[in-house]
Amino acid sequence: MRHPFAALRGLVLAGAVLALAPVPAAAADIKIAVRTDASSIDPHYHVYVPNLAVSRHIFDALVLSDPRGRILPGLARSWRVVGETTWEFTLRPDVTFHDGQPLTAADVAFTLARAPNVPNSPSSFSQYTKLIEHTEIVDPHTIRIHTKGPAPTLLVDLQNIGILSKAVADGATTADFNAGRATIGTGPYRFVAWKPGDSLQLVKNPAYWAGAEPWDHVTIRPVQNDGARVAAILSGDVDMIEGVPGVDRARIAANPDLALAECDAFRIIYIHMDSARDISPQITDNTGKPLERNPLKDARVRRAISLAINRPALVERLLSGQAHAAGQYVPPDIAGASPNLPPLPFDPELARRLMREAGWPDGFSIVLASSNDRFPSDAQVAQAAGQMLARIGIKADVQTMPAAMLFSRGSKLEFSVMLSGWVGNGEPSSPMVALLATFDPKTGMGPSNRGRWSNAAFDAALGSALRTLDDRKREAFYAQAAEIAVADMGVIPVYFTINSWATRKALAYDARGDEMSLVTGLRPQP
Repeated sequence: MRHPFAALRGLVLAGAVLALAPVPAAAADIKIAVRTDASSIDPHYHVYVPNLAVSRHIFDALVLSDPRGRILPGLARSWRVVGETTWEFTLRPDVTFHDGQPLTAADVAFTLARAPNVPNSPSSFSQYTKLIEHTEIVDPHTIRIHTKGPAPTLLVDLQNIGILSKAVADGATTADFNAGRATIGTGPYRFVAWKPGDSLQLVKNPAYWAGAEPWDHVTIRPVQNDGARVAAILSGDVDMIEGVPGVDRARIAANPDLALAECDAFRIIYIHMDSARDISPQITDNTGKPLERNPLKDARVRRAISLAINRPALVERLLSGQAHAAGQYVPPDIAGASPNLPPLPFDPELARRLMREAGWPDGFSIVLASSNDRFPSDAQVAQAAGQMLARIGIKADVQTMPAAMLFSRGSKLEFSVMLSGWVGNGEPSSPMVALLATFDPKTGMGPSNRGRWSNAAFDAALGSALRTLDDRKREAFYAQAAEIAVADMGVIPVYFTINSWATRKALAYDARGDEMSLVTGLRPQP
């Protein structure tokens, strides 16, 4: 089957300017600085890249993915389709959990039942189990997954579900995982301690089924400030940082003691809008009086907002070229992207005309919510977007906050307009199911659709894609769905990011399109 991730490009740069402190004496210990802390250690609490990255160190999935998104065997050494709606997975016979208990099919069945049902999840794992009807344990090392119909994306979904020990996790709460009481996986590292906002401590699992890792002890530190992360790698305080700021790329690339690893990302930066409610909570007229009707329900207003965003200016001026303007929800070189959706134009004159046609010649006022610690220059991008909207009569009060707060409040539908980002896996179903499908907790569709946009034609095209096994036909359905969503401006695509890491020169990191910082991808230079 032709895989959609083959087009991802990677590069590694290195050069010379600043000298670093000597490498740490404990060469088997690794310290990395990430932009954002995890919101939980529970592997099924929140579909959130920092959480998924942490999970992959501690918990293995049935299948894994390489940095380009290609599916690889994980806890399942093999799989086969035994019917249009049945997949059979054969587990590795020699895998044990960190407490020494063997992995069995019962653990997998328990995990798949738990994953979509974790209380208070800001973005539910139901989006990855939505196709599963039930599981069948054939024997201790064989499990069958019966799906509700043909499930061409099942393997892509399963890579995100860390497998738990039923004996340990049955009845465990998210708090139990955060405290370490239930944090027992089969992964390459064992949990030691997590201090939110400070550090996550891991140690090597010497009995790992794929062979022990080279690093004895791992420290993952959240460092929100870009300058502080750069200073940490320059001083030798850490061995790797993620999210290299665009303004520092040339300096790091020219440093003889550093290496820069980069690749095009699967992340789309987008704007959610409350297009469902008759009255939206953060929209007023220009005097501050709440409006009796929601202008965002009108597609012309949503399109005007898109036309007011100067994407090239954001990319060049704020991001130093560390992004690509977007016209859809996956990069154009991904299989299933539409060839008919170039980057969206900047046309404030047309935007003002659409505002007049929609009955808002004098505009209105909104709150534009954004994170300030999640993706490069997120707060600055939000401020710039607010200024751009002012030119078409929309006064934006830009409110930025930590990503964990943004997602929690956004899931409660507290925002009318929200700038955020979604990291996919290189397969169009990821952003479409999460951000655009009609919200339905029963089916697992639209778990992160915080604007509650709904379009029957889009749902039909996406549903056809999710049921179609033929690659080219499925890709055509994805393209059709994207064209419907962009025409109705359900979610405004703004730009795709470029992922960037810096390491000590003695190390090499295989840059990942999914944005994850994984110690398993960090190796001594040969």
